[in-house]
Amino acid sequence: MPQTVRRPTRTIRVGSLKIGGNAPITVQSMTNVFTHEIDRCVAQIQSLAERGCELVRVAVPTPKDTAALPEILKQVTVLIIADVHFHYARALEAIEAGVHKIRLNPGNIQDRRQVEEVIAACRDKGTAIRIGVNEGSIRERIDPRRKKEEREQDLVDLMVKKLAEYVQIFEDNGFENLVLSAKCHDAARCIAVNRAISRRFDYPLHLGVTHAGTVQTGAVRSAAALGALLAEGIGDTIRVSLAGDPLTEVEVGREILYSLGLRERTGPELIACPTCGRTEIDLIGMANRVQEALRDIHRPITVAVMGCVVNGPGEAEDADVALCGGKDKAMIYCRGKKVATAAAENAVEVLMEQIKVFLEKP
Repeated sequence: MPQTVRRPTRTIRVGSLKIGGNAPITVQSMTNVFTHEIDRCVAQIQSLAERGCELVRVAVPTPKDTAALPEILKQVTVLIIADVHFHYARALEAIEAGVHKIRLNPGNIQDRRQVEEVIAACRDKGTAIRIGVNEGSIRERIDPRRKKEEREQDLVDLMVKKLAEYVQIFEDNGFENLVLSAKCHDAARCIAVNRAISRRFDYPLHLGVTHAGTVQTGAVRSAAALGALLAEGIGDTIRVSLAGDPLTEVEVGREILYSLGLRERTGPELIACPTCGRTEIDLIGMANRVQEALRDIHRPITVAVMGCVVNGPGEAEDADVALCGGKDKAMIYCRGKKVATAAAENAVEVLMEQIKVFLEKP
């Protein structure tokens, strides 16, 4: 796979983690439970960490949420970001609690004195900051009389302008432990604004499509925007925002990076054909069962589930372990060599047995 050339950025620290420069692109997600419900919040954070999430953002809209942070931080093993919107006091409380990073929205906290108080606290505690502009929180209106393409450019320009004005406050105060982001719900606009930001700043960029949609729509929209930017070398940390289980956000995010060769796989890769009129087994059902069974494996292995003899043998040669369908049966291959034949109803179990054998080999 051709190597993507990353955009040069400065490197910042979030706790023990480096972001930007040559550091690996990290995957983030966000909890969807109340932060003050400590047990539920901790359980979800730990589940996200186990799935491969490297930074977890939690909402802190109330004092009881920030009051829960010290206990949460004691119990979790992953870096925590506090998401701060309207109340700068929540930022100060989260910083004091020991979070590793905070997120500020320029559209919501605009008082320079308050921002500078947050900067001073972050400097004292070594806390990183993400300045995150969101198109939905920009108050200025775009002239509706202008052409659509002009309005699109106006919004991109306005988002960059708002971000630049906010960044200037931090630079005036000598604070540069920053990550920048600009999020839109439209994939093309997201690409345009992040290209513009990458040309103007050398801070690390956090990528994401806001309000991307349900799992299917959101995954496609995020893959389109993030994939395009990452392929150009733009982006240092990502979140796939979905109206669904946060664990799925992590899975989709990591798959985007794997697919572009930007992270090495730490778990299985499943290859499956789309089925056609030649398929004589329940390939879709088999592929879904295999994918679910592979969740318990945490070592790199390539598994192919193919429906017929046209492409099956070729994929079997490239995969570590493969299932190739026939009429009411399936052939199981290991590194291109046929090792078993199974009835269709038992094929998944036989495949998983061969995967176990393969993984036990030295």
